Amino acid sequence: MDSAPRPRRIAHLDMDAFFASVELLKYPELRGQPVVVGGRRAKGVITDGAFARLRSYAGRGVVTTATYEARAFGVRSGLGLMKAAALAPDAILLPADFEAYVKYSRLFKGAVAEIAPIYEDRGIDEIYIDLTDVPGETRALAQRLKAAVNAATGLSCSIGVTPNKLLSKLASEMEKPDGLTVLAMEDVPVRVWPLRANAINGIGPKASVKLESLGILTIGQLAAAEPAFLIQHFGKSYGAWMAEAAQGIDDSPVVTYRECKSVSTETTFERDLHPRTDRQALSKILMDLCERVGRDLARKDCKGKSIGVKLRFEDFKIVTRDVTLDVATADPLVIIEAARTCLKRVVFDRKLRLLGVRVGTLVRPGDEEAFPQPKPSRAAEEASPLFDDLEISG
Repeated sequence: MDSAPRPRRIAHLDMDAFFASVELLKYPELRGQPVVVGGRRAKGVITDGAFARLRSYAGRGVVTTATYEARAFGVRSGLGLMKAAALAPDAILLPADFEAYVKYSRLFKGAVAEIAPIYEDRGIDEIYIDLTDVPGETRALAQRLKAAVNAATGLSCSIGVTPNKLLSKLASEMEKPDGLTVLAMEDVPVRVWPLRANAINGIGPKASVKLESLGILTIGQLAAAEPAFLIQHFGKSYGAWMAEAAQGIDDSPVVTYRECKSVSTETTFERDLHPRTDRQALSKILMDLCERVGRDLARKDCKGKSIGVKLRFEDFKIVTRDVTLDVATADPLVIIEAARTCLKRVVFDRKLRLLGVRVGTLVRPGDEEAFPQPKPSRAAEEASPLFDDLEISG
């Protein structure tokens, strides 16, 4: 007689403030201080015997990550560094070192694989792990994983273990940093329902705003809503998913392989921008897009060889230009330099409605073609705004 299948045990492992924590391995004297990682490559971390302070930053860069001490001031990933400086002027500013982050990402995943080989790679700093058939009591096994990661990297991580991926993602956030949370389905009403609805992975800013307009602020209120009501306001597929997610229901499997195809981002302007009179604004927008794509590539643990820009003009005509690099990259500076090359092949004779950046022909670490990493030229390090040296007519 066949035995009943074992209850699922799915873990979500999330490295704590990963990029910032890797930097603190290099500069342990900064532990306990507000530290912000971001911006373009600096000429030196230490100036006149002291670390650079955020208040001295001038430029268009964005925050890649921050220590928990800096987050207490409201500094978060994706925030402009100039805005971050207003919140935490005395915070230490360090440039991002993506090669180091990739190295430590491989180390922590290798340590996990020695104990639990079935895991889903969700990017540079997080994974889902199937512990269903791994011997050991749940909490002791999670502690073993945390110890293995720390031994391999010197870094801490937070783990949530539950019957599915959706709940484990929520659980790993509950006791950060260095946390361990184990939840069963019967814990959902007490531990999960009080959380805000947008804590569920998959409920983004737009859906969150709409839920609030309907009087739904927490996961518990979402769970109490009739599925038909959610379907009416969010559509059949998304509304039905919301109803199940709020109950903690998720049958999605741990996927051990994900094909990495391309990463892109774009933005539509509130008003049409002229390539001459609005060149400073356009330069900032495009540089921010390049840096955002670089961060997304790093999180997905991918690099790309094809760099492209997308432009939509005021007459809605779309123009794209691409260049192919000799070797793959995730470096925002290299992406910015490639974007400059693409823009020089565009005729600017009308206002623009949209800008976008795409990186394709992606590879993962371990593929020979992903290395060596291309280095940005000195021109890229000291580049003027992207639109300043373009030929503009009209």
